[in-house]
Amino acid sequence: MKRNLLAIAIPALLIAGTANASIEVWNKDSNKVDFYGRVYALNYITDRNNQTGEGDKTTARLGMSGQTQVTDSVTGYGRWEYEAKTGENADNETRYAFAGLNFGDFGSFDYGRNDGVLKTLTSYTDVLPEFGGDASDNDLYALTARTKAVATYRNSDFFGLVNGLNFAVQYADNGDNSSTRHFIKHDRNGEKRDSAEAWGSVVDWNVLDTGLSVGAGYAQTGGHKDAKAWSAGVKYDNNNLYLAALYIQGKQKYGWDNALTTHSANDLKTKGYEFVAQYGIDFEVGRLTPSVAYIQHKVKGASSYSSDAGLKGNDLAKYVDVGLTYDFNKNLQAIIDYKINLLDKDDIGARRALYEDGAFTKSQIKGTTKDTVALGLIYQF
Repeated sequence: MKRNLLAIAIPALLIAGTANASIEVWNKDSNKVDFYGRVYALNYITDRNNQTGEGDKTTARLGMSGQTQVTDSVTGYGRWEYEAKTGENADNETRYAFAGLNFGDFGSFDYGRNDGVLKTLTSYTDVLPEFGGDASDNDLYALTARTKAVATYRNSDFFGLVNGLNFAVQYADNGDNSSTRHFIKHDRNGEKRDSAEAWGSVVDWNVLDTGLSVGAGYAQTGGHKDAKAWSAGVKYDNNNLYLAALYIQGKQKYGWDNALTTHSANDLKTKGYEFVAQYGIDFEVGRLTPSVAYIQHKVKGASSYSSDAGLKGNDLAKYVDVGLTYDFNKNLQAIIDYKINLLDKDDIGARRALYEDGAFTKSQIKGTTKDTVALGLIYQF
């Protein structure tokens, strides 16, 4: 019975997401509902005025998580989370919307908008005060970030037999899946057809309560792109010290452009490395956490065609990050994060950051290579 209760409790913690605190609004007759939220006052500063990505980045989130006890070993659960942005060209997003059943030692199953299965690994290094998370990019690596219409099975402690050994499998299939929108199928005439399916799996092991965790995973889409991603990571979290490293690699047939239906382009290959070190220093009031990281993602086979032709560098992202987080308490947090950009103006990553804007100038390309400082204050409940 204790194992069943633990297996139910662990997914319940995942439902609450990253919120450090929540407000319980209902707890009666084996039903529980919590609300949580966050206001993140944030601004990006560069060494030049009016550069790409500079300015207000403030966001607000509101979420709800709920549980209902069906039997001693079966629990129903659900989560919804919404984010509103206030900066330039701001838009809103439903970040999470899923519901499922947890069967204790036999695992949990849910369906809806949720994290891609490889997010288990990319979250190892996605812990910087503001920047980071470059590996959680569905356009480069399938099922590494939030996506729609995913069915996920997760199992904690390997059916209650091995403490800390967890695994998950996932399947995605819908018409506008954000994880597969660049991997659509085409017919013989080059017409767009249905979106590609995607599937993946991941396993991670929290080694004997030592603070050390290791993991590996794989994901793939269908369709003419036949995109694949595989990743491995390790982290250590103990005695205020946090260390993490991630390797991820992706491959897509025929490059990025959906217009290339002739199947004549070379396969596009991406790979990334991320390293993070943090240490928490406790004070009488609050905690200060210095952070340093190195991030690099690069591509092979992109500059031989399309809009990337003529570019000399293969780096998509390359920077050193130095940051500080100060937790006043569990509800209030201040951050400063300095991104030391190592991209050159001839790197692919400097130009691709502007593609959604259509036409762009040399000055704008140069702007994407500038260092950036993020200043923020977070209130959460």
